[in-house]
Amino acid sequence: MELLEIYDQYYDRVKKFITGLVKNEWIAEDLIQETFIRVQKNIDSMRDQSKLSSWIFRIAYNLCQDHFKSQKKKNNDTGKPEESVPSPFLEIPVQKELEQFQMGACVQEQINLLPEQQRIVLILYDLIGFNHAEIADILDITKENAKVRLHRARKGLKSILKEKCTFELDERNVLVCEPLEKK
Repeated sequence: MELLEIYDQYYDRVKKFITGLVKNEWIAEDLIQETFIRVQKNIDSMRDQSKLSSWIFRIAYNLCQDHFKSQKKKNNDTGKPEESVPSPFLEIPVQKELEQFQMGACVQEQINLLPEQQRIVLILYDLIGFNHAEIADILDITKENAKVRLHRARKGLKSILKEKCTFELDERNVLVCEPLEKK
């Protein structure tokens, strides 16, 4: 498979994944580009073409982890956190997929409150559509661990939603989530 085909096939999913993790449009774009640069450089060393998807997302995941490590070091050196750009995660086509799950913007915001390991698995499984085995390959964990993390993520999200949101049917008869009013 040629790089342009790989890029066309995986770009949107890689963008959703990385943007969902780093929550910064500019940084996400850099990491997406670096992901495909590394794919191009290393595609010839890929032994099992059936694992291309997992391999690409493993590269993206590792780049995100490297970014987080460098930011942590940078923040420790300067003593101040990195400035953030509002997340396009709430604006990209994820909205359509979340509506299919009968969720609204409130839920998208609550997903960001989950611990990173749970958020990653939830994004990979529910938003991007990977199965447990693929997630295990991407995150270099066991399939059982991927299942446990997904279960905990869903349980955690449910708890957060009960605490912070209310659900109603909108004019389209779609279940939507609204944040509870702060008193």
